[in-house]
Amino acid sequence: MRKAVITGSTKGIGFAMARELLRRGHSVVVSGRTRTAVDDTLERLRPEAAGDAAVHGQVVDVTDAAQVEELWSAAVDALGGVDLWINNAGVAHTTRPIVETTPDDVRAMVTTNMFGTIYGSQVAVRGMLAHGGQVFNVLGGGSDGRVRPGMGVYSATKRGLDSFTRALAKEVAGTGVRIGQISPGILITEGWLREAAAAPDQVAKQRRLLNILCDHVDDVAPHLVDRMLASTRNGDAIAWLTTGRMTRKFLIPSKRDVLGRYGL
Repeated sequence: MRKAVITGSTKGIGFAMARELLRRGHSVVVSGRTRTAVDDTLERLRPEAAGDAAVHGQVVDVTDAAQVEELWSAAVDALGGVDLWINNAGVAHTTRPIVETTPDDVRAMVTTNMFGTIYGSQVAVRGMLAHGGQVFNVLGGGSDGRVRPGMGVYSATKRGLDSFTRALAKEVAGTGVRIGQISPGILITEGWLREAAAAPDQVAKQRRLLNILCDHVDDVAPHLVDRMLASTRNGDAIAWLTTGRMTRKFLIPSKRDVLGRYGL
């Protein structure tokens, strides 16, 4: 049984990965910024736990290094150790050009996406050096270097995390710790829907393309979790929207209306 921690796991892909781990009999500590969100998540996840799997929760602001240290300590106390740590917490504001992105939005993306992932990686690697384990960083749009409208600041954080993750994998080589990255594709999450509501004209113009490329979180999470659990290689890169899958999406005729489920 694995003992996992997932940051930013009260909703979206973080929540879905926690649920899939529990369904497979692995214990998880979920985390979020507020006690209300964490408690609600625990209530929703407990019925999903199989066998001896358990779920615990911790309130944490990942931009605060001391709170991330406390998350590690709380997880070790609750689970008896941690051998899988997923840095998933992130903020996306993707509807404005760089010069129109507000200072508050810039700060939220840089501190949560970068500081949170770096602090989480530092804490997890230090804690795992004695006994081994895996750390996965969840990347996102722009981590591949492609430039997309409205995503300049967000993409810069994710591109930086790609470099950071590769560097960390080299640094831990020869230890019992393995580093990996996850690219979940274009998922319709609460955050995505918030961004869509702020740019309805943009969504309308791109509706056909979005219906081809977007996926539901519940369809993607099982694949990502199975790949993580099977991973044995340091520097592993797990991607949902691979070149092959993207090609099939465009070549195989489909009447997918992914957005329709959300009233878009």
